[in-house]
Amino acid sequence: MISRMSIVNPLTKLVKCVLFDLDGTLLEDGVVSDVLKVYLVKYGKQWDGRESKKIVGKMPLEIVAAIIEDYELPCTTEELVSEITPMFSNKWSNIKALPGANRLIKHFSSQKVPLALASNSPKEIIEAKISSHSGWKESFSFIIGGDEVSLGKPSPEIYLEAAKRLNIEPSSCLVIEDSLPGVTAGKAAGMEVVAVPSMPKQSHLYTAADEVFNSLLDLRPEKWGLPPFQDWIERTLPLEPWYIGGPVIKGFGRGSKLLGIPTANLSTEGYSTLLSEHPSGVYFGWARVSTRGVFKMVMSIGWNPYFDNTEKTIEPWLLHEFDDDFYAEELRLLIVGYIRAEANFPTLESLVAKIHEDRKIAETALDLPLYSKYRDDPYLRISV
Repeated sequence: MISRMSIVNPLTKLVKCVLFDLDGTLLEDGVVSDVLKVYLVKYGKQWDGRESKKIVGKMPLEIVAAIIEDYELPCTTEELVSEITPMFSNKWSNIKALPGANRLIKHFSSQKVPLALASNSPKEIIEAKISSHSGWKESFSFIIGGDEVSLGKPSPEIYLEAAKRLNIEPSSCLVIEDSLPGVTAGKAAGMEVVAVPSMPKQSHLYTAADEVFNSLLDLRPEKWGLPPFQDWIERTLPLEPWYIGGPVIKGFGRGSKLLGIPTANLSTEGYSTLLSEHPSGVYFGWARVSTRGVFKMVMSIGWNPYFDNTEKTIEPWLLHEFDDDFYAEELRLLIVGYIRAEANFPTLESLVAKIHEDRKIAETALDLPLYSKYRDDPYLRISV
């Protein structure tokens, strides 16, 4: 029997509507970097991403001014805007939704929760960005762009205007944001704010937010008096399957030695884009070892806060007792579900206990027809 997940988290505060930021919250936020990588070559400069933290959540003209100053470009803001604007034109409608965004919008919309979109971007560009995402525009009561207010975030004006249009008290609004300017704007407006930081390893900076999550997958609406999701099954969230593979490499040497958990590490080389599309957390699915067969698998993606990794890693644990190592053998992973967000732990013992709990959840879930059917996926059957 499949049981739905029972949530016992206490109610944080009752809200009546949800106000979304767009870039970095609902949509991937890498378009600006992609364009600047190309544009700066003109001046013999190389975009290295050092400004990413500085410009996230800012108004377009503020971003342009920061780029000119930091890269010492011999042009005015108006000249730079006129030159890069055409470079964006064919990109706006191709920006991918972040994990959980479609699910969240569809859920709130079906439950008749009032929604609005409030972004520092001009309204025309906002509409272009969401045009390829089916049902999004219709789900929002309205859209407010940065060109419709006198001051953009971190000023609270845009969020206060949204509350006014919805005829809902600011204190009854829930803001979902990825940037510090956005969080500041929401709190200054007297609203509840959930932060989903778009920059990695920055959660500690979001102390003003009421809650901070790794991704939209972790939001529990019922904590805010909103209708709960009904799609968690046996403590797991089904996902659209995705795939990754490569030769098994030597890891950090801590899996078996420190944790007593032998992980089969994969190189992240060549997978930076794929990894950036999936939030840090614990996932599960099926694994194929080239010469040994198909096995249940639970895996972590992220920086492993307890060990403070410097790069995002993939660490799968094949749920089988092997007699020997299989370094350099081809490993294919098919990920079918999500268990929890990445978290830090006060002790090594508590980390190990949680990992074993993840294993039990994955083992049980993978016996369900919903997940077991993927054991015969062609990706795992193809000879490697």
